[in-house]
Amino acid sequence: MSEAVVSPVRIVRIGRPSIGALGVLALALGTLQSVVEPALPLLQRELGVSPAEGALVANTLLITGAVVAPVAGKLGDRYGGKRVLVRLMAVVAAGGLLASLAPNLPVLLLGQVLQGVMVGALPLSFILVRKHLPAGESQVAIGVVVALFTGGGMVGTLTAGPIAENLSWHGMFALPTIAIIAATWAVTRLMPHDPPVRSDARVDRIDWLGVVLLSGTLLALMLGLVTVTSAGLPPLAVGAVAVVVAALATGWVAVERRAASPMVDLRMLARPAMWHACVLTLVITVSSGMVLFLLPQMFAISADGYGFGGSTTDIGLFLLPGAIAGAVSDSVGGFAARRFGPRAVVVVGTVVTAATLIALASLHTAAWQLVLAKVLTAFAAGVGTTALLAGAATAVETKDIGIATSLLVVTRVIGIALGVQIGGAILAAGSDPVTGLPAESAFATGFALAGLVAALSLLVVRITRKEAQA
Repeated sequence: MSEAVVSPVRIVRIGRPSIGALGVLALALGTLQSVVEPALPLLQRELGVSPAEGALVANTLLITGAVVAPVAGKLGDRYGGKRVLVRLMAVVAAGGLLASLAPNLPVLLLGQVLQGVMVGALPLSFILVRKHLPAGESQVAIGVVVALFTGGGMVGTLTAGPIAENLSWHGMFALPTIAIIAATWAVTRLMPHDPPVRSDARVDRIDWLGVVLLSGTLLALMLGLVTVTSAGLPPLAVGAVAVVVAALATGWVAVERRAASPMVDLRMLARPAMWHACVLTLVITVSSGMVLFLLPQMFAISADGYGFGGSTTDIGLFLLPGAIAGAVSDSVGGFAARRFGPRAVVVVGTVVTAATLIALASLHTAAWQLVLAKVLTAFAAGVGTTALLAGAATAVETKDIGIATSLLVVTRVIGIALGVQIGGAILAAGSDPVTGLPAESAFATGFALAGLVAALSLLVVRITRKEAQA
């Protein structure tokens, strides 16, 4: 026989320093991920590019992340989370350094492509904490890591402007990259190695055809979301995009069903705990993505009308309480999932989100109303999605932790992107043809629709509960 037999390896229990190193790495990654959004106008001026080209800078990282996350999770399952994480961070560091030296848009885009692999760090971190901690403690650790990643987004949003104005826009890429390099070194020193789950060389081959087809499906889907909702494509072109996505997805399913060692075990994906978590995560994040887009737009509308005339700095301060709530909620989500179960957490969060957004559709005349709505919805969405992540990580076999959690991370990315595009389409449809500014009714429609989308979670929970009882 050609099977390689590996003797059992005692798993070393990790302590707070190891979890802290993962958390600092997540914080630095979240900072690097978020510096582009508030600095887009500055980048457009410095590089002499159009707003459409500037938007491409922000979207590139998101698209790359959606493609890389499931691949990283699968490689982590096969070869060990620490081993893959360190190599992935080398790519991210190269991307950050390249962006910090970029003389033009093409080089900056290449840097963003390399940085996009950072999304794979989350499922790899989940592999490490799940392998080295009991189920209950790993849920809490997962919540802490996600919270710090979210907190990094807050840090990046607030510091990008001052760094770019006092140093240069290159500095807002360089400083987080230096922090990533230092945190990766700490993880390398403090985190024990986690052995691969399986050692059968014949069974343990990577399903590269499945990797290519899944990556192509996600890439086509993400690019399709951006182009269909913003480029005014004719119906025939929209249909062509849908056909391409469907064909790639069908091919991927066919390959996975026949593969001796599939990238994604479809039986794992078909488990109720897994697909319930995917559906609920998608619904929650679509609603969150709509809010993420609509609130800054309303803050920026001239105070002469129904808006508040906020500058970039003002908008950042308005959104800061919500960012803090989101960071706290991710940490709380791990505790809540352990104490009450993911289903109960989602129900409570859904009720809060739906009620808040439906009320906001008619009550948005004061800035504090929008700030409070952001706080409540960010906290509810963060608790719900983190609880689902933590629940999925403990509901699947150890060998599938990476791919299971990475699929949920990808679902979050897709949901947020879809919500942002829906919000943009609503405002575009409700814009004044003369001024180009959206009418107040367009915002009201967007908030109400976001609330109704969030309420769909209750229907999903009810249906899945009946299935579980049956």
